[in-house]
Amino acid sequence: MTAAQTGTAAESAASCCSPTGSCHGGAAEGAEGTGGVTTVYQVSGMTCGHCEGAVTEEVGALPGVTSVTASAAENRVTVVSAAPLDPAAVRAAVDEAGYELTGTA
Repeated sequence: MTAAQTGTAAESAASCCSPTGSCHGGAAEGAEGTGGVTTVYQVSGMTCGHCEGAVTEEVGALPGVTSVTASAAENRVTVVSAAPLDPAAVRAAVDEAGYELTGTA
């Protein structure tokens, strides 16, 4: 189980940047293994669980996204979607969260 998947239970008892690595719950989290297209993006600027949650929330809101796992330690965001995503839409979502999409991993 990833930190993003366990974050919801710990949110009520921990700070935003808790050891669970997440401060946002979302429908896009925890859906790994559902099939589809998996793309790993490089994202700069994430430093903590709050950052991961912000990116997860924005990217997870894109149509067709079934799973998002953000890792500040690796500067990566893994996205599973029903079909390939428009790179401009992913870039805009990451930008909206306050970070920079630097490419695919």
